[in-house]
Amino acid sequence: MVTEQAGSVFSINVLTINCWGLKYLAKDRNARLDEIGARIASSEPALDIVGLQECWTREDYQSIRQQTRHILPFGKFYYSGIFGGGLAILSRWRIEESNMLRYPLNGRPTAFFRGDWFVGKGVACARIRIGSKTNDVVEVFTTHLHAPYEQEPHDSYICHRTAQAWEIAKLMRGAAERGHLVIGLGDFNMVPLSLAHRLITTHGEVEDAWRQVHPNSSLGATTNAMEKTRGVPIPTAAYNLEENGATCDSILNTWRWSKEQTKRLRQGRDVEIDINSQDPWAKRLDYIFVGSGRTSQHDGDQSGWTVQYIKVGMTERHPVLKCSLSDHFSVEATLTRQPSPRTNPSVSNSNPEGPVLEGPVLEHLLPTVTEKSSYLDFEPLDITVNGEITSSGLQASRSQNLPLSTYDEILAMISKYDLRERRQRRLRLSHFVAQVFIAIGCMIAVWWSPHNYVSFILMFLSTIGLGAGVLDGLIGGLFVGSELRALKEFEWEISNARETAEGGLGRANS
Repeated sequence: MVTEQAGSVFSINVLTINCWGLKYLAKDRNARLDEIGARIASSEPALDIVGLQECWTREDYQSIRQQTRHILPFGKFYYSGIFGGGLAILSRWRIEESNMLRYPLNGRPTAFFRGDWFVGKGVACARIRIGSKTNDVVEVFTTHLHAPYEQEPHDSYICHRTAQAWEIAKLMRGAAERGHLVIGLGDFNMVPLSLAHRLITTHGEVEDAWRQVHPNSSLGATTNAMEKTRGVPIPTAAYNLEENGATCDSILNTWRWSKEQTKRLRQGRDVEIDINSQDPWAKRLDYIFVGSGRTSQHDGDQSGWTVQYIKVGMTERHPVLKCSLSDHFSVEATLTRQPSPRTNPSVSNSNPEGPVLEGPVLEHLLPTVTEKSSYLDFEPLDITVNGEITSSGLQASRSQNLPLSTYDEILAMISKYDLRERRQRRLRLSHFVAQVFIAIGCMIAVWWSPHNYVSFILMFLSTIGLGAGVLDGLIGGLFVGSELRALKEFEWEISNARETAEGGLGRANS
């Protein structure tokens, strides 16, 4: 439960979960999301702020709201795109302001089978007041970044996801500069210390809550290139939950099972998974980012926030269906406010080692843990990330700028993607022009057609071809043009940030 003292809040319990609530496509959607609502409502300690992703329908949102209203009386379901953004925020306190900001770069309409462009992905923002002081404000951001459909660096959408990380980092940075507590929640579709992760933690002036408590946690699945450099054994499923914070692709998640295991489960036969089995594919894609909100300019308040406790949650299966509640597990954290040293001197020297992890991490799933995993015996290693040395056992540097090589990497990525899209535009417009001439040729050929069925075939092909050509022309002329302009804005902002990091005053001209 939230801790309050003299009108100020000193503890906040937060949860984020990707609900996998795709209408018509996600199996057992209603039953699963109902149970997610029940788990949120009965959570101990009681939750104060919740971020939901892939909660696509208002029906599912209202079901969760109805069950959680007694502890989270305020909430907002966010509308975006053609089919909705799937984002929602629930809160113990009133939401003072709210906004839905769509990402300028957000997939391609031609990839209709993936849907990222059609749902209008973006950032759901909520400003929540938790006390009477000027800076007793929490700015909550929840998002779902573009999914990676190929392995990096061959992921054709990596430029879009990087741009999205940059956009939410700017929002978080602005909130931090206002002296507010910043909480970023969501399925970021990235692994720790990846390019998008470094953008957010550095430019956004926030910390990855999990790495604050578990600085030596994994950098991805065992096949991940950076994870391989650590030279650690393949983790068990239990260790992935307890230490690595794996929320996706775990062998404990029934939606990642083989067809044979799924078939047995559907037949009503319970399938038990040994938590000590190796779990090579599990990784952490869901995050809680925290900016301390420390300030000395308002109300003389120099208090700051830290992560007291964090765990992977929602690991228990549905009580009737025996399936996992989603294809992702949740992340749950307790944030505590450290009082100002001027008002409580005894606090300043307490716990010099940093935040303390308390409580059972694997409640319900792991009732007892008899011995500590041997994986904890490994010392923090230095990981090379694109030529830069990053200690996996230390918190990220609090520098507000990335290394110059990282900015150069992003600019090279933008340039490569820009060339790709310009080539695509030429091909699509050429297809449109070609189809216009083909259609005219078919219409002329009808005049000399010897048979009616030949005329029908010519007209049919002409109509279908011209329709496809017009569609391609619209995509090439309108969508790609809009995408290229968004790329130009992104390129300017990165170039400007690079010049600032290099010691300049930024770009003087566009």
